[in-house]
Amino acid sequence: MTGYTMLRNGGVGNGGQPWVLRWSSRIRLTWLSFTLFIILVFFPLIAHYYLTTIDDADDAGKRIFGPRTGNELCEVKHVQDLCRIRESVSEELLQLEAKRQELNSEIAKLNLKIEACKKSIENAKQDLLQLKNVISQTEHSYKELMAQNQPKLSLPIRLLPDKDEANLPLPKSSRNCRLHNCFDYSRCPLTSGFPVYVYNSDQYPFGSALDPLIKQAFEATVRTNVYVTENANIACVYIILVGEMQEPIMPKLTELEQQLHSLPYWRTDGHNHLIINLSRKSETQNFIYNISTGRAMIAQSTFYDVQYRPGFDIVVSPLVHAMSEPNFLEIPPQVPVKRKYLFSFQGEKIESLRSSLQEVRSFEEEIEGNAPADYDDRIITTLKAVQDSKLDFVLVEFTCKNQPKASLPTEWALCGERDDRLELLKLSTFALIITPGDTHLLISAGCTMRLFEALEVGAIPVILGEQVQLPYHDMIRWNEAALIIPKPRITEVHFLLRSISDNDLLTMRRQGRFLWETYFSTSDNVFSTVLAIIRTRIQIPAAPIREETAVEIPHRSGKAAGTDPNMADNGDLDLGPVETEPPYASPKYLRNFTLTAMDIYRNWNSAPGPFHLFPHTPFDPILPSEAKFLGSGTGFRPIGGGAGGSGKEFQAALGGNVPREQFTVVMLTYEREEVLMNSLERLNGLPYLNKVVVVWNSPKLPSEDLLWPDIGVPIMVVRTEKNSLNNRFLPWDEIETEAILSIDDDAHLRHDEIMFGFRVWREARDRIVGFPGRYHAWDIPHQSWLYNSNYSCELSMVLTGAAFFHKYYAYLYSYVMPQAIRDMVDEYINCEDIAMNFLVSHITRKPPIKVTSRWTFRCPGCPQALSHDDSHFHERHKCINFFVKVYGYMPLLYTQFRVDSVLFKTRLPHDKTKCFKFI
Repeated sequence: MTGYTMLRNGGVGNGGQPWVLRWSSRIRLTWLSFTLFIILVFFPLIAHYYLTTIDDADDAGKRIFGPRTGNELCEVKHVQDLCRIRESVSEELLQLEAKRQELNSEIAKLNLKIEACKKSIENAKQDLLQLKNVISQTEHSYKELMAQNQPKLSLPIRLLPDKDEANLPLPKSSRNCRLHNCFDYSRCPLTSGFPVYVYNSDQYPFGSALDPLIKQAFEATVRTNVYVTENANIACVYIILVGEMQEPIMPKLTELEQQLHSLPYWRTDGHNHLIINLSRKSETQNFIYNISTGRAMIAQSTFYDVQYRPGFDIVVSPLVHAMSEPNFLEIPPQVPVKRKYLFSFQGEKIESLRSSLQEVRSFEEEIEGNAPADYDDRIITTLKAVQDSKLDFVLVEFTCKNQPKASLPTEWALCGERDDRLELLKLSTFALIITPGDTHLLISAGCTMRLFEALEVGAIPVILGEQVQLPYHDMIRWNEAALIIPKPRITEVHFLLRSISDNDLLTMRRQGRFLWETYFSTSDNVFSTVLAIIRTRIQIPAAPIREETAVEIPHRSGKAAGTDPNMADNGDLDLGPVETEPPYASPKYLRNFTLTAMDIYRNWNSAPGPFHLFPHTPFDPILPSEAKFLGSGTGFRPIGGGAGGSGKEFQAALGGNVPREQFTVVMLTYEREEVLMNSLERLNGLPYLNKVVVVWNSPKLPSEDLLWPDIGVPIMVVRTEKNSLNNRFLPWDEIETEAILSIDDDAHLRHDEIMFGFRVWREARDRIVGFPGRYHAWDIPHQSWLYNSNYSCELSMVLTGAAFFHKYYAYLYSYVMPQAIRDMVDEYINCEDIAMNFLVSHITRKPPIKVTSRWTFRCPGCPQALSHDDSHFHERHKCINFFVKVYGYMPLLYTQFRVDSVLFKTRLPHDKTKCFKFI
């Protein structure tokens, strides 16, 4: 209890130690605070006083902390560098200030110049407007002067048939009919378009006696012909089909004559009428000989000399394939040139046959006197001697194993069935055709049938008898496909046939195949040829072949085309200026209304070979844009083109006989929008580009938000009916130039390469000119053709993924080339480029031209293409072999020729000579 009380009282107990401790701690804190105050206050005061006292001393050298002069301060070593920097910066600032003042003065001067330029621009604009007004006035004055100095040429007044028209001057006899005295030209104005009215045979009694196949084929052809009209009042020519007739129900000749004379537009004498008597069999009779046809023209396969009127009547070919197209796969190939038999002949001469024709023409025999000597016995003896000599394999048979076909007197009747005759002709190099012994018989259905079968299977016809009138003889040069030998030279026939070279044999066989395909093979060809002959005789131009109407896909443009660095690099070759003029279309082909002018355009730049044979004959349809292609060598050089070989003139103009020309790019694409846009942008600024036609080959339309580039020329996006590679070669009406650059959407070509290819094509307008080359090769183990894309010193094809060609070939590819080839392209979705090379080589007999050393194209980042498929090359092998079967031979030709510029990699000043040479 006592201890507890002491603690509460402050620990008084035990000597009072706690209190002492508390007091001592208080004293220490007070002392510490006082010490710190002294240190913090008095020491700075003492130091300040000391320093000021020292600095106030009289000896300047004893001053330590006082202010010093600049020179004294720079004596310090580490500060000297800073002083030098300060001086340098000061000098630079002074210089920059001076420059700033100079620039300000220059800016002021430039502002004054800008104001002056603006004023001059305004003055120039006013001057330009004045010049435009002057030019407009000058053009107007020029037109007025031209109108004053040149008479106005307007179309002639349309002449329509009149029932009360005046009769034409009558010839002495209907057998003396020619166009000038039996044809009414007033019904056929030059600008009429050659309208043709075809009678419906079913509306007349003789129509029931017509051969059903011939009637069906004829009606089908009439429905699709461009010249046929239903308006008989404006018709130029009236056509009636009267044969071939079926003999059991054939009407009497007098009844047939009356029915013809009662035709609504016969007009007493039948002028401007054409009577067609087609023959499907070799035994077709010439019943028209026994009826009066007045001034009507006759087209049939059998004519006597007293019946045939040269330049008026027409010898037509037989209509064998009435309702069926010929099967090209069944036609034998044209090679090997020489076959098993040198020549063959099968036939039997029936002397006992007497027809109504022989009875009617008995009085003609009395007038003409005795017939000339019959060489048939000498022909039989000579041919048997050649067969017995066994110098060559020949087959001649003058007696049929079976019943011979019916024939006219003195005519050699056909033996066996058609298939048996074709099998023999497939083994024969030549096919003998012996004309009838009666020289008054100019041509017969049997002879035309023999000719048809020989041409069909590639046997070269050898016709014994120069008096023969072959089908369409006044329009076809038969000496290029057949041998016409007088009968007295029968002893020399063997020698003549053996002396013909293989090249000549192949040329004649190829020409015969062309004639058969173009004018004989189908009912459409026969009817079109007959109309073309009449139209050519009366000098009316053909109707233009239709162009493919382009259905445009709306698209937005306006995206600025970028500059591809690859395109900017044109190598070291300057290929001419970039044209600033708007797109310029090639002149349309406007043929003069004269026969002489029509013949001018047949020469294809005077190029040798069968140019005039396929398909541009004098009576072929006219292509709208083939003017310069068929006759550009006029010899006239306008100012600015073809100035010479100096580099300045060469670079300043395109040159050549056609110094102003452009080309159209046709680009096929399928759902590759990004690749397509990049390819279009690379065409920006391309010289001589007229237009770009994008063939959109997909049923799916482009994206609506797709922005197409603006490359300075129109871009036409064409919609197709189906996905077909054949669409690449359709003759679109939007293509207004003769030159077409066909290019894939993933092909990379520099501008200098395109320009060089265009210049080369202008020197060889009839050929394909392109970049990637390919060739074909014969596979000996498999006895077939192969497609090869390896690098080689030879080539026979140029891929149309980057190639120039003439628009003329687009028409031929789409409308003339056999449909079987286009079907093959659609089946494989491949080989359209091979088909085009086959076509051009077949027509021109020339290989394509490859330019530059480019062999392939690289497209980094492009999606997978069709050519990357493993089956791509296998399909192309099949295509080549199929095309060879269709054409009957291999039309591709090898070449080691490549066109390049000698100065392509040579650095020369721009003022030096630059020209192209071929190596």
